[in-house]
Amino acid sequence: MNEQLKQLDDVISNIENKNFGFYFFVLDTKGNPTAGVANIYEHVKVLNDIGYKAYILHEKNDYRLIGNQDGMGISDWLGEEYAKLPHISIESQQLNVGPQDFIIIPEVFSNIMDQVKKFPCKRVVMSQSYEYSLELLPIGRRWTDYGFNDVITTSEKQAHELKTYFPSIKTHVVPVSIPNYFKPPEKPKIPVVSIVTREPGSAAKIAKKFYLQFPMYKWITFKELRGMPRHVFADELSKSCLAVWVDDLAGFGTFPLECMQTDTPVIGKMPNMIPEWLEEKDSEGNPVIKNNGIWTNTTLNIPELISKYLKLWLEDSVPSELIESVESSKNIYTTEKQEEKIKEVYDLLVENRIGEFKNTMDKITKLETEKA
Repeated sequence: MNEQLKQLDDVISNIENKNFGFYFFVLDTKGNPTAGVANIYEHVKVLNDIGYKAYILHEKNDYRLIGNQDGMGISDWLGEEYAKLPHISIESQQLNVGPQDFIIIPEVFSNIMDQVKKFPCKRVVMSQSYEYSLELLPIGRRWTDYGFNDVITTSEKQAHELKTYFPSIKTHVVPVSIPNYFKPPEKPKIPVVSIVTREPGSAAKIAKKFYLQFPMYKWITFKELRGMPRHVFADELSKSCLAVWVDDLAGFGTFPLECMQTDTPVIGKMPNMIPEWLEEKDSEGNPVIKNNGIWTNTTLNIPELISKYLKLWLEDSVPSELIESVESSKNIYTTEKQEEKIKEVYDLLVENRIGEFKNTMDKITKLETEKA
């Protein structure tokens, strides 16, 4: 066996024995909770649980795992078990990847993709929001130009959309999970309307408009669920009698599902891409919007919808159709289902990588045979 074949054989052996790493690049949110980063941590946790070596890859040494006077760390808003996962800093030059390794880069960081395009490892995109896919990508360039030929995303719809930009890329779908601490309250709901919006100022505008239009409800409290530890977030949502969701760029739409798990009805502006869990087929096979929330295509009527729902809630006459539809939408995206999908997708990536090296070995062997 020549030297090149021996090296390839060693690489395959390392992969088969799980002697390699999955390196997930994350943006430092400076202690601010984000659903996208939380989902990446979930992938890393599950991969380590099933025997792989997976790492959180961050840029600077001051990446905050434990909170301090400047704000929260990963342990504060996700939990200690996530802060204890393996972390590697690029600044400290700890990253050392070989052909057996995998590096996973979020879709928005095409500049990072360019920087790692000559790395000998397998390169994969993590796309949780299709709207950010072209954010920093130069005009006319594709992820495949940087050697990123696979993408992991959170829904079939996003996978289809990404295929329209990058026709040759291989798509792999791993839906987001809703942790089991999102659950109904043990006590009755209280007159609090929880709001989650992509833009910080949007929540305040909705509350202000509501109070101006419906001053008789001035005793209703609005609470913006931003910057909270996830367990606190789940508890506050569970206590609320109603939730409001505005996120035009949502690729998956986690918050309404969290609402449903806590029996909190949600008023939502439908995002640009209608989530899969929000659609069903009518008798003729056409897609229609489910009745698992109160949905609108504009933010202008949200204050009025809040008022109408509060009246029904106070009269204890919330339509049974809404309650039943919410109930039927629960437990679709469980932690257990996500764990199964993570194992399936990453096992496939590993299998395909081994196949790439075996194909290379076959070509080298064929050339040697022809020369002989």
